[in-house]
Amino acid sequence: MPPSSRAAPARDRILETASALFYARGIRAVGVDLIIAESGVAKATFYKHFPSKDDLVVAYLDRVDAAWSGQLHAAAEAAGPEPADQLVGLFDALGQACRREGYRGCGFINAAAEAAPGGPVHARTVAHKQAVLAWVSELAAEAGAPDPHGLARSLTLLLDGGLASGALDADPGVPALTAQAAGTLVGAAIPHGG
Repeated sequence: MPPSSRAAPARDRILETASALFYARGIRAVGVDLIIAESGVAKATFYKHFPSKDDLVVAYLDRVDAAWSGQLHAAAEAAGPEPADQLVGLFDALGQACRREGYRGCGFINAAAEAAPGGPVHARTVAHKQAVLAWVSELAAEAGAPDPHGLARSLTLLLDGGLASGALDADPGVPALTAQAAGTLVGAAIPHGG
């Protein structure tokens, strides 16, 4: 580990290490002992900050949420002030995500695939997806969609499909196709552009 990494607070080192390992290898495949060894902290220090592995996974997902939600909002805002344009513009974040080095899909979809229903990790994945859906629903309502929830549901399903396809196909054209499909959905739902 580089000396500058050792100078970072222990909690940050643990979370940084776990985030990289969870995303690259999967949550179940990465044990606490590996995270402790890779982050260079004592076992007692690890458990002081994260009493259970689930606590660490939820903190990792909080971090993923902040980054991904920030990218979605920034992409929407970059599309201009019109909510209908923002509904399509948010898909630009998909292109950025899928081109990222080491891209392995959506951290939330990956975590949901490994999490037991009803547990804290599953609950955190559901909360994230509900928050994105609520935000897209608000944009759809502002754009004048007669059924904002229905449009938002279609768009978030398309977004999740694009995230999954970006990992499975590694086709650089997927984000553009997904944005084009989003434009078609928005145009059909809001014929006058909102």
